[in-house]
Amino acid sequence: MTTETEEETGDDTAADVGHDLDAPRVTAPMSEYSFRSVVIGFFVLVVGVAVTFGVPLLAVGL
Repeated sequence: MTTETEEETGDDTAADVGHDLDAPRVTAPMSEYSFRSVVIGFFVLVVGVAVTFGVPLLAVGL
């Protein structure tokens, strides 16, 4: 057994699989989105609020 704690990973690490390490990082809020995406998001919000508040109100009989 050796006393070394670091393992050699070589060139094929999970950090560089599937994307370019030299490219600048882009996150979702910086990406462009269409009006259709806004409408779908708003619809999901309305349904979520209706379920969150509507189901408990129906359960207590209001």
